[in-house]
Amino acid sequence: MNPLVLLMGSFFLMIALKIPVAFALGLSSLLTIQYLDLSLFSIVNQMYASIDSFPLLAVPFFLLLGNLMNEGGVTDRLVKLSDALIGHIRGGLGHVNVLVSMLFAGLSGSAAADTAGIGAMLIPAMKKAGYDMPYTVAVTAASSTLGVIIPPSIMMVIYGAVGQVSIGALFLSGFIPGILIGLSQMAYTYYLAIKRGYPANPRKSLKEMAKAMQEAILPLILPLIILGGITSGLFTATEAAAVAVVYGLVLMMMVYRSLPPRQLPVIFAEAVVGYSLAMFAVACAGIMGWLIAYLNAPKLIAGYIMGITQSPLGIFLLIVVFLLIVGTFLSPITAIIIFLPIIQGLGNAAGIHPIHLGITVVLTLSIGMITPPYGICLLIASQIGEIPAPRAFIATLPMIGLALGIILLGILIPDLFLFLPKLLLPNLMK
Repeated sequence: MNPLVLLMGSFFLMIALKIPVAFALGLSSLLTIQYLDLSLFSIVNQMYASIDSFPLLAVPFFLLLGNLMNEGGVTDRLVKLSDALIGHIRGGLGHVNVLVSMLFAGLSGSAAADTAGIGAMLIPAMKKAGYDMPYTVAVTAASSTLGVIIPPSIMMVIYGAVGQVSIGALFLSGFIPGILIGLSQMAYTYYLAIKRGYPANPRKSLKEMAKAMQEAILPLILPLIILGGITSGLFTATEAAAVAVVYGLVLMMMVYRSLPPRQLPVIFAEAVVGYSLAMFAVACAGIMGWLIAYLNAPKLIAGYIMGITQSPLGIFLLIVVFLLIVGTFLSPITAIIIFLPIIQGLGNAAGIHPIHLGITVVLTLSIGMITPPYGICLLIASQIGEIPAPRAFIATLPMIGLALGIILLGILIPDLFLFLPKLLLPNLMK
């Protein structure tokens, strides 16, 4: 039997049997290593090598930062600010939902944290205001994917660490597409509000707007600290994450005093558990990624694809289609670690800029977070809204279509994604 067929076939079989993805990755890799009669020490070596990366140390800090922001009441401040700014537009709470996700994305880097924190607050409020639940759940889940697009982004940290690509440049490349996707969701919300008669909130006075801005301004400085420090060379992405956590702790405990010390052990424990689960999946995916490279799959697949088309646009579109399929049943981080060698091989063959490829991969895999059966953001939002995930998924389809349109636009016009990295990090973009 072809070892590559054994590896991927056993993996997908285990996924179909609902074995947890991390275990499916490890067990299918172990089976293939035994079949190839390779040393079992390869497993230990590759698991360690997969997580022995300084940039990956940013992940627990960003997880901790997201927990601090949620528990410290920052989400509530962002909701009040968003309501003051755009709540008076028809479909007010829908617009607020999207804008809060855009703002919270700059603080947490995690789409799941965005869904849980914002969904718990806005889904009940939107239901009470008369918004239908499929749309309410859909806009909450779809807008929460901005958490991995607008920097900082845990997914971009993983991509940069595994693919040896500048994390700072990836962060900068996420701004424009993230804002465009958010604006497209607001435009769709406005269309539905007119069609279905969704209400608008009362317009806030200038005094109320100023008060809301004053209450939210300090957390909103965080993205500037992170990106400013990275682009200026003051610190790395990992150091930026650590600085952000210290800033968040001082803000929550000394300035706002919204986070009692007794809550810290629970918040730290949640971050440790989340990081441990993520790194176990990364380690297991690292074994499979190594096996795929060992079996020369990147070169074989690149040759096969180049036999179909040598057009850079054609190759780029095939990568997007492949990732859309993969993203339905694998977490983005797992998909990146397993398939990045293949994707980068294709990108190099087609002459695609590494940052252009990276942001496109992140954007495409973010759609998988609202696509069953994986669809973690869709599942969380559906659970909060108490409706079946398939029903909510149907309501997300127009927003998925809008996101795909922006991805296609960015493929056709690379500077749409690369403008900020070229402007602020010109030496890295040559």
